[in-house]
Amino acid sequence: MASNRLPFTYQRAAGKLDRRPSPGGLVSALEPALTKQGGVWIGWPGIELRKGERLADDDLDYGLAPVRLTENDVQRYYHGFSNRTLWPLFHSLPDVTQFERRDWQVYADVNHRFADAVAKNAPESSLVWIHDYHLMLVPELVRRERPELRSAFFLHIPFPPYDVFRLCPWDRQLLRGVLACDLVGFHVPGYALNFLDCCERRLGLRVDRDKMVVEHGDRTIQVGDYPIGVEFGAFEATAMNQPSAPLGQERVVLGVDRLDYTKGIPERIRAFERLLELHPDHREKVVLLQLAVPSRSQVAEYRELKREIDELVGQVNGRFATAGWSPIRYLYRSVPRERLCALYRDAHAALVTPLRDGMNLVAKEYVACQVEDPGVLILSRMAGAAETMREALQVNPFDLDETASAIHRALSMEEDERASRMASLRRRERRDDLDSWTSTFLTAAEAHHAELQPLTAAEIEGWLRPFIKQYPLCLFLDYDGTLTPLVDHPSKAKLGRPMRRALEACAERDDTDVSIVSGRALGDVRKQVGDDRLIYAGNHGLEIEGPGIEHFSHEDLVHYAGRADALAEELDAVASFGAWTEAKGPTLTFHYRAVPRSKRRAMIDKVRTIMTSAGYQARDAHEAVEARPPIGWDKGRAVLHVLRDRYGPAWSEHVRVIYVGDDLTDEDAFRFLAGLSLTFRVGSADTPTAATHRLANTTAVQALLEWIGKRRVAKD
Repeated sequence: MASNRLPFTYQRAAGKLDRRPSPGGLVSALEPALTKQGGVWIGWPGIELRKGERLADDDLDYGLAPVRLTENDVQRYYHGFSNRTLWPLFHSLPDVTQFERRDWQVYADVNHRFADAVAKNAPESSLVWIHDYHLMLVPELVRRERPELRSAFFLHIPFPPYDVFRLCPWDRQLLRGVLACDLVGFHVPGYALNFLDCCERRLGLRVDRDKMVVEHGDRTIQVGDYPIGVEFGAFEATAMNQPSAPLGQERVVLGVDRLDYTKGIPERIRAFERLLELHPDHREKVVLLQLAVPSRSQVAEYRELKREIDELVGQVNGRFATAGWSPIRYLYRSVPRERLCALYRDAHAALVTPLRDGMNLVAKEYVACQVEDPGVLILSRMAGAAETMREALQVNPFDLDETASAIHRALSMEEDERASRMASLRRRERRDDLDSWTSTFLTAAEAHHAELQPLTAAEIEGWLRPFIKQYPLCLFLDYDGTLTPLVDHPSKAKLGRPMRRALEACAERDDTDVSIVSGRALGDVRKQVGDDRLIYAGNHGLEIEGPGIEHFSHEDLVHYAGRADALAEELDAVASFGAWTEAKGPTLTFHYRAVPRSKRRAMIDKVRTIMTSAGYQARDAHEAVEARPPIGWDKGRAVLHVLRDRYGPAWSEHVRVIYVGDDLTDEDAFRFLAGLSLTFRVGSADTPTAATHRLANTTAVQALLEWIGKRRVAKD
């Protein structure tokens, strides 16, 4: 298990490391789970460990693996990107969200360190459970190092709607990071649907909202909602065994929160003030007891929030207090769990009104502690808990009159209604407690998840028809890995009969131009496809020919005519363990697909050095390194050449463009065509892409071509 914090925070005392339980709902929810399950907890210990310092865990039912953070890391990764960027953004508060590139860079670096710790500590066949917004890049990094591990991610805060999430400059990286998991969990269905929406609209992924799955490259990820619970029995037992809380004669409306601008404490105070305005009969009979647990005091926004609350409390008390009564009692500190349970039990109402909250465990803790005269839960509709806690009096925390009315109703409610509402709440929260949440989530993480159905014509039509409309279409296709599956040797990559028929159907249309853009030599790719109606671009577009355009050979190729043979000999000299060199005229490709992974790095470094020393540009491809003349030409420029030659400089006004490819070399075309076309990246999701959509495999490409070949022309 990996989370930002270990379950204990450490301090140095008398030359030793002293530990105490870490604050926060995440740790309190997960520590009992890991105690029961066993395993290793990876996280930050809250202190900068010295060289050689070890955290003792002999007395625990699980191991501890600390991740070392410097003071700068804490400032930029935790206080910076995590809590000045992701926290407010995910709570749909863009006005207070800050985007700092340096914070992002440190966040990425710290996520690498967490991933390294996971890869080092996870036993074979184990499940890696990664938690919360601090570690959204970790799943992808772990998959790179330990692809055999099964992994799951759970977000403990809301996931925002598409229009909010896309404000983040690094939104695509965050999505790709989480999508490396096998299971992605959220508290409520709305957050899960927001996530699927962002995957579809920002990464161009296929999603199935009925099955709650998303296809990322050649993998399918299960997405689900798993509302977290509390240790119901433990809270109940503690509440039953505590003496009465000394609350005085007044009826108590209780607020318990970490000091945070998402919790709606100022709005709550104003709503209580409104209650006293609208219902003066409650004066001197009711108090608002607000506990605010100190949090993130290093962050300016939190210090400003504390000043605002202090001033509001003073204003309300100054306005309504009498000699023997103050309407608000405000405690800026944490209280022991036993004392808190007694306050929960004896409060006449709990006012849980966050402006936005992933779940809110205070509402559930209050219900668990209602073991005597039942109180009333007043709950914000903006909290995830509102999805299931239907018997609470639900309010909009921004509507002060509605909240004041709910407080009045709670204080005036007859006992039988209070008892009925609370009994239903307690029954559900007892059933769906923390153990139930842990068990349900871990069972889902170990389960075999549903797969997406094959790509349908309806899906393709949804992508293509609004884009193509009545325009002619220019279709660009890579060959290896796009029209044929990747094989261990290019000579085995033969065009299958169904794919050939789909390609021919496209070529037969008067309104469709088809071009094959390949890293193969021009003559080779032309021979493999064998259709003279197509345009062919070989050697990544250094050579182009076909109907309707003039033969093109880049003018600088003459300078490399005599170098390729000598370079091939040098590369052959270092080829071993099944590596080999493919000569393609002006370019070469060094293939290392058969080389054991342990032998690759040194060989690849040497190959790249040889290529650059010979005056070539070394470019990565699928388990290969390409040697290309450094003449500023790539598949993107080749596409532009074909489009300008066929349709003139204003080609984008006359034709629609679709490009499909599977290789790193196709990314040049994806970037060039950004905003001007539909682009599709085929195959594995291991590499980020600039394409607008992903296709799982060549079967999906075939379905795409079949639709294009049979499509009806749209009318204006």
